Amino acid sequence: MKTVHSYWAYIVLVVLILAVVNAIMGLKQKKEFTHKDFRLGLFTLIATHIQLLIGLGWYFMSPWYKTLKSDAATAMGESSVRLLAVEHPFTMILAIVLITIGWSKHKKVVKSESKFKTFAIFYGIALLLVLARIPWSNWFQTI
Repeated sequence: MKTVHSYWAYIVLVVLILAVVNAIMGLKQKKEFTHKDFRLGLFTLIATHIQLLIGLGWYFMSPWYKTLKSDAATAMGESSVRLLAVEHPFTMILAIVLITIGWSKHKKVVKSESKFKTFAIFYGIALLLVLARIPWSNWFQTI
């Protein structure tokens, strides 16, 4: 499950970057919001939610959760354990919440500029959160 979570993260990161870049370009170039833009946003939403489900499955089986559950003080005192037991899951859930809010808000606006702006803001903040809390040292070990 950990391996699936790690490899699916590459897909999530790529589509999230594409969605943010696409939204910024669409906003700057004053493009019309098309089905391609809609599908990219939707695929990003779906990919991140799949990653959430995989991640939650892995999290509750992980040694970091077990450490947090058995000895929270020690887990919180060690930065590498705290990252994987608390900071990474919390930040990724927050990022997925922002993506979900961005998706919901974009459906309520009519103008293309507003749709791109909504994606750029919400998906962009989510991308920054994801990049800030990827456990890079663990991630590169799966390559």
